[in-house]
Amino acid sequence: MSDVTRLLDSAAAGDPHAAAELLPLVYDELRKLAAARMAAEPAGHTLDATALVHEAYLRLVDQAQPQPWRGRGHFFAAAAKAMRRILIESARRKAARIRGGGRNRVDLDQITLALSDDHPAELLALDEALTELERHDPQIAELVKIRFFAGLTHQEAAEALGISRRAADRLWALARAWLYRRISTG
Repeated sequence: MSDVTRLLDSAAAGDPHAAAELLPLVYDELRKLAAARMAAEPAGHTLDATALVHEAYLRLVDQAQPQPWRGRGHFFAAAAKAMRRILIESARRKAARIRGGGRNRVDLDQITLALSDDHPAELLALDEALTELERHDPQIAELVKIRFFAGLTHQEAAEALGISRRAADRLWALARAWLYRRISTG
């Protein structure tokens, strides 16, 4: 059992020291994920990679709601989900302030723009579509989340989900088609 897995188990069991010991072991990897996600963001974004990592980590090791981790892949998939939620919350606040929360169409090929602080309506449309997709096929939705919000490659995403690369490719094609149809008809 790796140190990360052992500490994840201890943190889930409520050991407050485990969370403190875990951070140095996963910080660099979480920082890389967040930096990759934030690299596509325009200058002047209200969040930076460091803030995104810290907020996500705090949510992951919240002692009020400890979670059992099924290993490293599960932890990083949860990190991707936490980062998604943080970006969604930021977009909602900005949309409410600036644009009144209106919806716009999103070109799926330009979907990375939807993750920008400057495009909160697109991010909200993506979030709504992902929430709906999650009800229809949770595995496909999880693949989209860890690809978009954690910046994992197809291979890394396949490993995190415990599926083959080929299966991940098929699910990715289905996800793209489903999201395009759902978002473009908004």
